[in-house]
Amino acid sequence: MVTASQSTETVIYQGQFGEFTITDRDRQGVIIYRSGLAVAALSFLLGTSLLLWQGATPFVLNILTVLFAFFALGLGTSLLTIHIYLVPLHRLLQMFWLVGTVFSTAIAFSSPEPLALFVYKHPLTLLGTGFIFAALTGIYFKEAFCFNRLETKLLTPLVPILLLGFMAGIFPSEIQQLFLASWSILFAVFALRKVFQAIPPDIGDKSVFSYLENQKQQN
Repeated sequence: MVTASQSTETVIYQGQFGEFTITDRDRQGVIIYRSGLAVAALSFLLGTSLLLWQGATPFVLNILTVLFAFFALGLGTSLLTIHIYLVPLHRLLQMFWLVGTVFSTAIAFSSPEPLALFVYKHPLTLLGTGFIFAALTGIYFKEAFCFNRLETKLLTPLVPILLLGFMAGIFPSEIQQLFLASWSILFAVFALRKVFQAIPPDIGDKSVFSYLENQKQQN
């Protein structure tokens, strides 16, 4: 439980392991985190909308590659600034993002076909590119656990179900489109709600971070 008291100069928060304050740098980190999510969500929403509206035309497929690049950049930015108490989990999500991004970039530059078309024709490539979505699902899970958000509770199982179902070939195209549309809308809702959320909850209990750092140095 984190409580706050107002002093003449700043707000002092009482964390689990002691008092702490929130600095401008902390706030900037949260703003960057949310901005990255917004870029990723908007890119995903635009790409999904174009694909479902216009179909897999050459123009749309090429635009999807550009939008995926913005999606990956936004997500990577968020993963740099997200506050997660468990450092190994934080590093694991960043590693997932890196693997998925590198694999996707390799396909984009080596394949004569647009990235989305190549992945669609070769579903097992998601074993590489899918790591970036695993990192995104990690954010959904963290937000669902910390803030009890309905949209992230839905997204946490929806994303792996869609991707695994696509790789296994068990979903007809209509179900894939429904899941994809739901994903893009819920992601946009999540990112939009983050814009209006108070900043301190996203920073968390800084005394926990200090405690864990001290424990690490003592070991």
